[in-house]
Amino acid sequence: MYKVLFAKLLRSLPNKSAKNPTVDQPPLKVRKDFLIETSIEPTQVSLYYPLEARQEKYPVYINIHGGAFIMNDKEMDEPYCNYLANETGCAILNIEYVKAPEYPFPNAIQQSYEVLQWLKEEADDLEIDADKIMVGGQSSGGNIAAALCLHLESKQEKQPLLQYLSCPMLDFVTPHAEKPEPGIFRSQFPQAANFLNMSYVPEEEMARHPLASPVYADVTDTLAPALIIIAEHDAFRPEAEKYAEKLKAAGVEVQDEIFTDCKHAFTHLGPKEKAQEAWVLLARRIREASEG
Repeated sequence: MYKVLFAKLLRSLPNKSAKNPTVDQPPLKVRKDFLIETSIEPTQVSLYYPLEARQEKYPVYINIHGGAFIMNDKEMDEPYCNYLANETGCAILNIEYVKAPEYPFPNAIQQSYEVLQWLKEEADDLEIDADKIMVGGQSSGGNIAAALCLHLESKQEKQPLLQYLSCPMLDFVTPHAEKPEPGIFRSQFPQAANFLNMSYVPEEEMARHPLASPVYADVTDTLAPALIIIAEHDAFRPEAEKYAEKLKAAGVEVQDEIFTDCKHAFTHLGPKEKAQEAWVLLARRIREASEG
Protein backbone atom coordinates (compact mmCIF):
# COMPACT_ATOMS: atom_id res chain seq x y z
CA MET A 1 0.00 0.00 0.00
CA TYR A 2 2.82 2.44 0.85
CA LYS A 3 4.19 2.12 -2.70
CA VAL A 4 0.87 3.19 -4.19
CA LEU A 5 0.58 6.15 -1.82
CA PHE A 6 4.13 7.32 -2.50
CA ALA A 7 3.65 6.90 -6.25
CA LYS A 8 0.53 9.06 -6.10
CA LEU A 9 2.52 11.69 -4.21
CA LEU A 10 5.21 11.71 -6.90
CA ARG A 11 2.53 12.01 -9.60
CA SER A 12 1.17 15.11 -7.89
CA LEU A 13 4.49 16.96 -8.21
CA PRO A 14 4.97 19.38 -11.14
CA ASN A 15 6.46 17.81 -14.25
CA LYS A 16 9.42 20.07 -15.08
CA SER A 17 9.85 18.60 -18.53
CA ALA A 18 6.29 19.52 -19.51
CA LYS A 19 6.64 23.24 -18.75
CA ASN A 20 9.22 24.39 -21.28
CA PRO A 21 9.52 22.10 -24.31
CA THR A 22 12.92 22.07 -25.95
CA VAL A 23 11.39 22.24 -29.46
CA ASP A 24 8.95 24.61 -31.12
CA GLN A 25 5.41 23.32 -31.61
CA PRO A 26 4.23 24.04 -35.18
CA PRO A 27 0.62 23.57 -36.34
CA LEU A 28 -0.65 20.06 -37.03
CA LYS A 29 -2.87 18.77 -39.79
CA VAL A 30 -4.98 16.98 -37.19
CA ARG A 31 -4.79 15.12 -33.89
CA LYS A 32 -7.07 12.14 -33.38
CA ASP A 33 -7.72 10.59 -29.97
CA PHE A 34 -8.77 6.98 -29.44
CA LEU A 35 -9.68 4.73 -26.53
CA ILE A 36 -8.45 1.21 -27.31
CA GLU A 37 -9.61 -1.92 -25.52
CA THR A 38 -6.65 -3.98 -24.30
CA SER A 39 -6.35 -6.90 -21.90
CA ILE A 40 -4.66 -4.56 -19.39
CA GLU A 41 -7.19 -1.72 -19.40
CA PRO A 42 -8.78 0.70 -21.89
CA THR A 43 -5.88 2.66 -23.35
CA GLN A 44 -5.83 6.27 -24.50
CA VAL A 45 -3.72 7.05 -27.56
CA SER A 46 -3.31 10.13 -29.71
CA LEU A 47 -2.39 10.09 -33.39
CA TYR A 48 -0.71 13.19 -34.82
CA TYR A 49 -0.72 13.81 -38.58
CA PRO A 50 1.73 16.20 -40.31
CA LEU A 51 0.67 19.29 -42.24
CA GLU A 52 2.20 17.95 -45.44
CA ALA A 53 1.74 14.36 -46.56
CA ARG A 54 4.67 12.96 -48.51
CA GLN A 55 3.07 9.58 -49.21
CA GLU A 56 -0.44 8.27 -49.79
CA LYS A 57 -0.29 6.38 -46.49
CA TYR A 58 1.67 7.62 -43.52
CA PRO A 59 4.55 5.72 -41.96
CA VAL A 60 4.06 5.82 -38.20
CA TYR A 61 6.35 6.29 -35.21
CA ILE A 62 5.06 5.00 -31.86
CA ASN A 63 6.12 7.21 -28.93
CA ILE A 64 6.38 5.90 -25.36
CA HIS A 65 6.94 8.65 -22.79
CA GLY A 66 9.28 8.59 -19.80
CA GLY A 67 8.51 8.78 -16.10
CA ALA A 68 10.36 6.00 -14.24
CA PHE A 69 7.46 3.62 -14.96
CA ILE A 70 5.31 5.25 -12.29
CA MET A 71 4.45 8.80 -13.34
CA ASN A 72 3.89 11.38 -16.10
CA ASP A 73 1.51 10.99 -19.03
CA LYS A 74 1.57 11.11 -22.80
CA GLU A 75 0.65 14.81 -22.90
CA MET A 76 4.17 15.70 -21.76
CA ASP A 77 5.39 14.51 -25.17
CA GLU A 78 2.79 16.31 -27.29
CA PRO A 79 5.23 19.07 -28.41
CA TYR A 80 7.71 16.41 -29.52
CA CYS A 81 5.07 14.30 -31.29
CA ASN A 82 3.94 17.47 -33.04
CA TYR A 83 7.51 18.33 -34.00
CA LEU A 84 8.32 14.83 -35.25
CA ALA A 85 5.14 14.61 -37.33
CA ASN A 86 5.94 17.77 -39.25
CA GLU A 87 9.68 17.14 -39.51
CA THR A 88 9.31 13.57 -40.78
CA GLY A 89 6.02 13.54 -42.71
CA CYS A 90 5.00 10.56 -40.59
CA ALA A 91 2.08 10.05 -38.26
CA ILE A 92 3.05 9.83 -34.60
CA LEU A 93 1.16 7.57 -32.19
CA ASN A 94 1.44 8.60 -28.54
CA ILE A 95 0.55 5.95 -25.93
CA GLU A 96 -0.83 6.44 -22.40
CA TYR A 97 0.51 3.28 -20.80
CA VAL A 98 -0.32 1.93 -17.35
CA LYS A 99 1.90 2.82 -14.41
CA ALA A 100 3.52 0.91 -11.57
CA PRO A 101 3.12 -0.03 -8.78
CA GLU A 102 -0.53 -0.62 -9.64
CA TYR A 103 0.55 -2.22 -12.91
CA PRO A 104 4.04 -3.72 -12.53
CA PHE A 105 6.08 -5.51 -15.19
CA PRO A 106 5.13 -6.71 -17.78
CA ASN A 107 1.77 -4.90 -18.06
CA ALA A 108 3.00 -1.85 -19.99
CA ILE A 109 4.82 -4.06 -22.49
CA GLN A 110 1.78 -6.23 -23.16
CA GLN A 111 -0.39 -3.12 -23.42
CA SER A 112 2.00 -1.54 -25.95
CA TYR A 113 2.05 -4.78 -27.94
CA GLU A 114 -1.75 -4.81 -28.13
CA VAL A 115 -1.78 -1.16 -29.21
CA LEU A 116 0.63 -2.11 -31.98
CA GLN A 117 -1.72 -4.89 -33.11
CA TRP A 118 -4.65 -2.43 -33.08
CA LEU A 119 -2.63 -0.02 -35.20
CA LYS A 120 -1.95 -2.70 -37.79
CA GLU A 121 -5.58 -3.85 -37.85
CA GLU A 122 -6.91 -0.31 -38.28
CA ALA A 123 -4.14 0.85 -40.61
CA ASP A 124 -6.33 1.43 -43.66
CA ASP A 125 -8.91 3.50 -41.80
CA LEU A 126 -6.11 5.48 -40.12
CA GLU A 127 -4.30 6.07 -43.43
CA ILE A 128 -1.29 4.27 -41.97
CA ASP A 129 1.26 2.14 -43.80
CA ALA A 130 1.37 -1.00 -41.63
CA ASP A 131 4.69 -2.00 -43.22
CA LYS A 132 6.39 1.18 -42.02
CA ILE A 133 6.18 1.25 -38.23
CA MET A 134 8.87 2.59 -35.86
CA VAL A 135 8.95 2.73 -32.07
CA GLY A 136 10.86 4.59 -29.39
CA GLY A 137 10.86 6.28 -26.04
CA GLN A 138 12.81 8.12 -23.38
CA SER A 139 14.00 6.66 -20.04
CA SER A 140 11.35 4.13 -18.95
CA GLY A 141 9.77 4.59 -22.38
CA GLY A 142 13.07 3.49 -23.89
CA ASN A 143 12.95 0.35 -21.79
CA ILE A 144 9.44 -0.46 -22.97
CA ALA A 145 10.39 0.21 -26.60
CA ALA A 146 13.39 -2.12 -26.37
CA ALA A 147 11.28 -4.75 -24.61
CA LEU A 148 8.56 -4.47 -27.26
CA CYS A 149 11.11 -5.28 -29.97
CA LEU A 150 12.40 -8.25 -27.95
CA HIS A 151 8.83 -9.42 -27.39
CA LEU A 152 8.12 -9.26 -31.12
CA GLU A 153 11.32 -11.20 -31.77
CA SER A 154 10.28 -13.95 -29.34
CA LYS A 155 6.95 -14.24 -31.16
CA GLN A 156 8.74 -14.23 -34.54
CA GLU A 157 6.72 -11.20 -35.63
CA LYS A 158 7.88 -8.41 -37.89
CA GLN A 159 10.24 -5.88 -36.33
CA PRO A 160 9.78 -2.11 -36.51
CA LEU A 161 11.94 -0.26 -39.02
CA LEU A 162 13.64 1.54 -36.12
CA GLN A 163 13.88 1.37 -32.33
CA TYR A 164 14.83 4.64 -30.63
CA LEU A 165 16.14 4.42 -27.07
CA SER A 166 16.85 7.73 -25.32
CA CYS A 167 18.60 7.57 -21.92
CA PRO A 168 17.02 4.12 -21.50
CA MET A 169 16.72 2.25 -18.20
CA LEU A 170 17.79 -1.26 -19.19
CA ASP A 171 19.18 -2.97 -16.07
CA PHE A 172 17.13 -3.69 -12.95
CA VAL A 173 19.62 -6.26 -11.65
CA THR A 174 22.42 -3.83 -10.81
CA PRO A 175 21.51 -1.80 -7.68
CA HIS A 176 21.17 1.90 -8.36
CA ALA A 177 23.76 2.61 -5.66
CA GLU A 178 26.33 0.89 -7.90
CA LYS A 179 25.51 3.04 -10.91
CA PRO A 180 27.56 6.22 -11.50
CA GLU A 181 25.40 9.21 -10.70
CA PRO A 182 26.82 12.75 -10.57
CA GLY A 183 23.51 14.28 -9.46
CA ILE A 184 23.66 15.24 -5.79
CA PHE A 185 20.15 14.10 -4.84
CA ARG A 186 20.16 10.76 -6.62
CA SER A 187 23.73 9.90 -5.63
CA GLN A 188 23.04 10.58 -1.95
CA PHE A 189 19.65 8.85 -1.91
CA PRO A 190 19.85 5.77 -4.14
CA GLN A 191 17.03 4.29 -2.08
CA ALA A 192 14.68 6.71 -3.87
CA ALA A 193 15.64 5.22 -7.20
CA ASN A 194 15.36 1.77 -5.66
CA PHE A 195 11.74 2.56 -4.78
CA LEU A 196 11.05 3.23 -8.43
CA ASN A 197 12.67 -0.06 -9.37
CA MET A 198 10.74 -2.04 -6.78
CA SER A 199 7.49 -0.52 -7.98
CA TYR A 200 8.00 -1.87 -11.50
CA VAL A 201 9.79 -5.15 -10.68
CA PRO A 202 8.70 -6.04 -7.12
CA GLU A 203 10.04 -9.61 -7.36
CA GLU A 204 13.66 -10.61 -7.97
CA GLU A 205 12.82 -12.91 -10.86
CA MET A 206 11.05 -10.01 -12.57
CA ALA A 207 14.21 -7.88 -12.45
CA ARG A 208 16.18 -10.61 -14.18
CA HIS A 209 13.62 -11.14 -16.93
CA PRO A 210 15.10 -10.07 -20.30
CA LEU A 211 12.06 -7.92 -21.08
CA ALA A 212 12.58 -6.00 -17.83
CA SER A 213 16.36 -5.82 -18.18
CA PRO A 214 17.15 -6.03 -21.90
CA VAL A 215 20.91 -5.94 -21.25
CA TYR A 216 20.53 -9.58 -20.16
CA ALA A 217 18.50 -10.65 -23.19
CA ASP A 218 19.77 -13.06 -25.84
CA VAL A 219 19.59 -10.96 -28.99
CA THR A 220 19.91 -11.79 -32.67
CA ASP A 221 20.45 -9.83 -35.85
CA THR A 222 16.71 -9.90 -36.53
CA LEU A 223 16.07 -7.05 -34.08
CA ALA A 224 15.15 -3.61 -35.38
CA PRO A 225 17.97 -1.17 -36.20
CA ALA A 226 18.60 1.04 -33.18
CA LEU A 227 19.30 4.68 -32.48
CA ILE A 228 20.51 4.95 -28.88
CA ILE A 229 20.92 8.38 -27.29
CA ILE A 230 23.18 8.44 -24.23
CA ALA A 231 23.80 11.31 -21.81
CA GLU A 232 27.37 11.61 -20.56
CA HIS A 233 26.33 12.17 -16.95
CA ASP A 234 23.56 9.61 -16.59
CA ALA A 235 23.37 6.73 -14.13
CA PHE A 236 22.02 4.62 -16.97
CA ARG A 237 24.90 5.36 -19.35
CA PRO A 238 26.72 2.04 -18.69
CA GLU A 239 23.66 -0.09 -19.41
CA ALA A 240 22.84 1.87 -22.57
CA GLU A 241 26.42 1.41 -23.78
CA LYS A 242 26.32 -2.28 -22.84
CA TYR A 243 23.11 -2.83 -24.78
CA ALA A 244 24.44 -0.96 -27.80
CA GLU A 245 27.52 -3.19 -27.87
CA LYS A 246 25.38 -6.29 -27.38
CA LEU A 247 23.20 -5.38 -30.36
CA LYS A 248 26.25 -4.60 -32.51
CA ALA A 249 27.86 -7.93 -31.60
CA ALA A 250 24.69 -9.70 -32.73
CA GLY A 251 24.81 -7.94 -36.08
CA VAL A 252 22.10 -5.32 -35.46
CA GLU A 253 22.59 -1.94 -37.10
CA VAL A 254 23.19 0.50 -34.22
CA GLN A 255 23.89 4.21 -34.05
CA ASP A 256 24.79 5.18 -30.50
CA GLU A 257 25.51 8.80 -29.70
CA ILE A 258 26.91 10.18 -26.44
CA PHE A 259 25.85 13.75 -25.69
CA THR A 260 28.56 15.40 -23.62
CA ASP A 261 27.80 17.61 -20.62
CA CYS A 262 24.24 16.25 -20.51
CA LYS A 263 22.26 14.50 -17.78
CA HIS A 264 19.38 12.07 -17.78
CA ALA A 265 16.32 13.22 -19.76
CA PHE A 266 18.22 16.10 -21.34
CA THR A 267 16.03 15.84 -24.45
CA HIS A 268 13.19 17.20 -22.31
CA LEU A 269 15.07 19.21 -19.68
CA GLY A 270 17.91 20.69 -21.70
CA PRO A 271 20.38 22.09 -22.35
CA LYS A 272 18.18 23.19 -25.22
CA GLU A 273 20.88 23.19 -27.90
CA LYS A 274 21.84 19.58 -27.12
CA ALA A 275 18.20 18.55 -26.86
CA GLN A 276 17.39 20.03 -30.26
CA GLU A 277 20.40 18.25 -31.73
CA ALA A 278 19.00 14.95 -30.46
CA TRP A 279 15.51 15.65 -31.84
CA VAL A 280 16.93 16.61 -35.24
CA LEU A 281 18.89 13.34 -35.25
CA LEU A 282 15.80 11.31 -34.40
CA ALA A 283 13.73 13.07 -37.05
CA ARG A 284 16.39 12.33 -39.67
CA ARG A 285 16.57 8.65 -38.72
CA ILE A 286 12.76 8.32 -38.84
CA ARG A 287 12.73 9.87 -42.33
CA GLU A 288 15.53 7.60 -43.50
CA ALA A 289 13.86 4.48 -42.11
CA SER A 290 10.45 5.36 -43.55
CA GLU A 291 11.83 6.23 -46.97
CA GLY A 292 14.35 3.40 -47.22
